[in-house]
Amino acid sequence: MPVSVSNSTVVYEALRGAEVRLITALPENWLVYLLERAARDPAVQYVQVAREEECIGIVAGAYLAGTRAVALMQNHGFLQAINALVSLAMLYRIPLPLLISDRGYLGERDPWQTEGGKHTRRVLDALGIVYDELREPARVPGQVRRAVALAEASLAPVALLLTRELMWEEAP
Repeated sequence: MPVSVSNSTVVYEALRGAEVRLITALPENWLVYLLERAARDPAVQYVQVAREEECIGIVAGAYLAGTRAVALMQNHGFLQAINALVSLAMLYRIPLPLLISDRGYLGERDPWQTEGGKHTRRVLDALGIVYDELREPARVPGQVRRAVALAEASLAPVALLLTRELMWEEAP
């Protein structure tokens, strides 16, 4: 899969620019370069999980300890983590920036990813979670900063969708 190293770096640097100090994720293909950067950065704590709902608890704990954190996951992981989002983050008003790899949406080539992408935006809307799509590298730093600011101001989850346009290197 042609994941963009340069755009993964843009996303990672945007997180660092937003003063994120903890990143938690269940590794997946679109996040590989971003997570490699996090694992090598001594200024960031990277916590790898076995299930996406663990990310919600880790970000909530980091917030309560005064550390800015984000959760990274793919569409299906977001759908898997809804109980933790609703019963922890939303119930107790925890700011929770989410970066969701937008698998299964327009252009998806993997049949096993298609269902999650069809439902992600509708589920975000149904839960009242504000979201934006990361498409253009030049806009990513501002979008990340604004999403983190909104999560903290609203004491709620805010999602950024990592689109195929951003995360893939298209063949010439």
